[in-house]
Amino acid sequence: MGKKKDFIGIHKLEKLKSQEELIKLFQGKNASAKKILSTIDYEMELEKLQIELVRLQRWVEDNKKRVVILFEGRDAAGKGGAIRRFIEHLNPRAMRVVALPKPTVEEQGQWYFQRYVQQLPNEGEIVFFDRSWYNRAVVEPVNGFCSVKKYERFMKQVPVFEQMLREAGIILIKFWFSVSKDVQLERFNKRKTDPLKMWKISPIDEKAQELWDDYTSYKESMFKRTHSDDSPWIIVQSNNKKNARLESIRYVLNAIPYCDKSQILVNLEPSKDVVARYTY
Repeated sequence: MGKKKDFIGIHKLEKLKSQEELIKLFQGKNASAKKILSTIDYEMELEKLQIELVRLQRWVEDNKKRVVILFEGRDAAGKGGAIRRFIEHLNPRAMRVVALPKPTVEEQGQWYFQRYVQQLPNEGEIVFFDRSWYNRAVVEPVNGFCSVKKYERFMKQVPVFEQMLREAGIILIKFWFSVSKDVQLERFNKRKTDPLKMWKISPIDEKAQELWDDYTSYKESMFKRTHSDDSPWIIVQSNNKKNARLESIRYVLNAIPYCDKSQILVNLEPSKDVVARYTY
């Protein structure tokens, strides 16, 4: 599963035939035993949860359900990495990841929600939105990409829009991945020096630290105006990426009634220290 140079995957451990081979593997990775054991625990738990995600997807297909999961949050909050862990073993024929580019000139003249409606799931499908219509609630106004009039129109329409989705039978989950300012800066700096991650740096990223307070203000307004019992915001503390991934998966498995959960051998109750509903 792992791809980083300091990672020891479960598949490698399963091939070891002696204690000596285990010691050599650890020494070769130049990592502490505590860190290695923590990684092993994480991978084992992730695999159990991913097995349940496969079962969830099968339930969605068999029962012709439609599921939408939104991943929102500041830049470098860990949204993309979480999505990759969600979909790693899912059937690609019954799920999609949607990460739309900036709207074309033609799309700019359409009803704002129109291009997102086109991406909604068919029966038996799960769609993961890597950023969604909520761009207009935070990113666009902070960066001056929409007028005050368009922003206010969106904020009034989005609760009605999401009510229409629910009434159509769509299961909607809204995640906000929350990262601290210092951790965001640390991740930005790593991206600048990592040739595999440089593509993630954009002009908007460069301004994110400078505009931190503006993002906070619009984020809080979004929560207050679009959170409800029927369409809640789920806040994921993502300074620790591994915890964020595990607990967000756990939340989805716990929230959707895909099977008799009394028979499941992995804990599906998300940690309240990591995942919790927004509260005023």
